[in-house]
Amino acid sequence: MFIQTESTPNPATLKFLPGQTVLDAGTADFPSAEAASKSPLAQRIFAVSGVTGVFFGNDFVTVTKDDSVEWDHIKPAVLGAVMEHYQSGQPVINEGQQQASGHAEHTGEDGEIVNQIKELLDSRVRPAVAQDGGDITFHGFDRGVVYLHMQGACAGCPSSTLTLKMGIENLLRHYIPEVTEVRPVAV
Repeated sequence: MFIQTESTPNPATLKFLPGQTVLDAGTADFPSAEAASKSPLAQRIFAVSGVTGVFFGNDFVTVTKDDSVEWDHIKPAVLGAVMEHYQSGQPVINEGQQQASGHAEHTGEDGEIVNQIKELLDSRVRPAVAQDGGDITFHGFDRGVVYLHMQGACAGCPSSTLTLKMGIENLLRHYIPEVTEVRPVAV
């Protein structure tokens, strides 16, 4: 098994490509070791000292490290954990566990606007941020303000504010006049 790695715009995050499907559908975010209890793969990666976050996409695993450690020191251990997992035959996510992530539900009078926001996120934004090892999902809409949840490489990325304001906010405001601002939320 050959696992490729790619840098992301977030220097604390590295993208690992195992060359096979990680998740059949959706994404899964594990912002802490405690959150990883439903994933044997995430648990193995969190066992590496210095790992602070794990995120799964369709064909990649994004790992975030603590600022006190260097990638040169922990990258071999993370590669080993990913390889060991795939050789073990264990599932990525335990059966019966619901996939994390996806857009938040929205009920109320702005349903049509929210559907347009989700459609633009799914078609234009999420594929682009997935290439960088992250995901952005809809969290809420209130009086013109769109709230988005940033995951994987996007969470804590130095350029995420620029991506939100200059990229996503401009895109949504262009297509949906009711949108006045985009803000990140911590979940």
